[in-house]
Amino acid sequence: MHPLTQWQGHRRVLALALPMVISNISVPLLGLVDTFVIGHMEQSYYLSGVSLGAMIISLLFWLLGFLRMSTTGLVAQANGANDNLLSMQRLAQAVLLALGLATALLLLQWPIKSAALWLAGGGSEEVRHYATVYFDIRIWSAPAALTNLVLMGWFLGMQNARAPMYMLLLTNIVNILLDLLFVPVLGWGVSGAALASVIADYSGLVLALVLLRGAMGHTGMPKLAWQQVADLPMIKQLLGLNRDIFIRALMLQLCFAFLTFQGARLGDNIIAANAVLLNFLMLASYGLDGFAYAAEALFGRALGQAKRHKAVEILWLTGIWSALLGIALTLIFGLFGEQIIHRLTDIESVRETATQYLPYLVWLPLVGTWCFWLDGLFVGATLGKAMRNSMLLCTLGVFFPTWWLMQSQGNDALWIAMLLFMAARGVSLGWMLMRDWRNENKPFCWQSGC
Repeated sequence: MHPLTQWQGHRRVLALALPMVISNISVPLLGLVDTFVIGHMEQSYYLSGVSLGAMIISLLFWLLGFLRMSTTGLVAQANGANDNLLSMQRLAQAVLLALGLATALLLLQWPIKSAALWLAGGGSEEVRHYATVYFDIRIWSAPAALTNLVLMGWFLGMQNARAPMYMLLLTNIVNILLDLLFVPVLGWGVSGAALASVIADYSGLVLALVLLRGAMGHTGMPKLAWQQVADLPMIKQLLGLNRDIFIRALMLQLCFAFLTFQGARLGDNIIAANAVLLNFLMLASYGLDGFAYAAEALFGRALGQAKRHKAVEILWLTGIWSALLGIALTLIFGLFGEQIIHRLTDIESVRETATQYLPYLVWLPLVGTWCFWLDGLFVGATLGKAMRNSMLLCTLGVFFPTWWLMQSQGNDALWIAMLLFMAARGVSLGWMLMRDWRNENKPFCWQSGC
């Protein structure tokens, strides 16, 4: 059947993707509320400080995003093979890894913060002070935030998109409500915004554990012995996959962090304007990630079942919906972008600066659609090395050379480099997909029966 007429397949994709799109969009909406409550304080350095501190925390947590991605791919393949024991082993090993990494972040928080602020370089003393205030409180959400990544990955791998949706919605609703209470009502300022996020992350973890217990009882998941959790070959495979996805995440976050840190060197107005514009980028990223998550779960399951025709169907269906969402976001940003900026801050200089660079954000969803979608397919296939190599090429061969050649253009150089970087990711992953899919000895056909 033609992909456009596979109605059952469309329903299956939407059943997984729409809950994640809805819940993911709540994440940048939280960023909008953070920007709103801090952006309406009397000085721009409050907003600049929060954006810098939040960027450091986001950099740390996103670097460890492999906890969700690897869990989704591995569990989806186990689910496709109807191996519940393997699914539980993957979950237990990933949770232990998440808690170990969270402990390391807490122990090393002072050198991490100092190094990040040093790399940021510019910014006034007030900006650096409030970035420190935000970081010192927010870092204590690490155990909950990292464990939540693993649990989200497990639910998605088990084809359950509702549980992650409930987790994200609760976390972000709690965060938004506490933001509005702590900052404008109680007057706790930057500290209140950070504390709201910490409480919200632990609220999400409590809900996730309740949902996990219900899911395990419903599906009859087996109990694990310690020896099954400490399976060394499996742990070695997990660490190898996570290493490759970590390098990929490191390169990606290096680009985002460089945009923020280099913007800080261009003045407080630029860093504040970029903080506003990054909300557009996050909205596009989290929305497109909804269909990428569906691709991860469904593509991984098809490979676990060793059914090539199903994998082809998932490839087409998720690609179509990703493209449609990218077009829709481009139209929304183009039609309403300036009005959104004016709602986010009352500071006229920040409004003018953000509006000046808005056209780059208008085109970004359309350009970036393909790399998000292809990332989902590669995660489902657990092809960490291919994702790593693509990201290294695009970061070191496109993003930084573009900025270097155009750096005299100031902030324009940063956003042009970001657009070309997104385009290059889509091209490189697309080329790898076509190359490997046609060759039965390549990783996309590693399962017998492909």
